[in-house]
Order: sequence, then structure tokens, then C-alpha cells
Amino acid sequence: MSVARVTEIIASSPKSFDDAVDTGVARATKTLKNVTGAWVQDQKVVVANGKVSEYRVTLKVTFVLE
Repeated sequence: MSVARVTEIIASSPKSFDDAVDTGVARATKTLKNVTGAWVQDQKVVVANGKVSEYRVTLKVTFVLE
């Protein structure tokens, strides 16, 4: 039997929501061991001069405790 924990992170990208998710998961796996999944809780954009300048996602990252 295993025990998992969920942690929340916020990641951003100037390109897209998908890229923000990839960036967040890549960063999470550098610090957390045994990452098994993630889900997007929220999406948001930053607008500057009438255009989208940044895509942000709030991720819930699941990892199994050793």
C-alpha cells in the first residue's frame, strides 16, 4: 500500500497553457520524487497592451511518499 501527497504549484509561459503545464511538471520533478500525475486546477492569462503576454496554470501535483 502506498501513500501519496498532493502539492499545488503555479507555472507560467509566454507561449501557451500547454507549455506552462510542461514547465510546471518539469520543475516539480526536479524537486519531488515519485511524481505520478498532475491536474490543472486553474488557468489564467496576463494581458499587456491588449494582448496576452503570459499564460499561467495552477497545478495539483501528486507524488508517492517513500
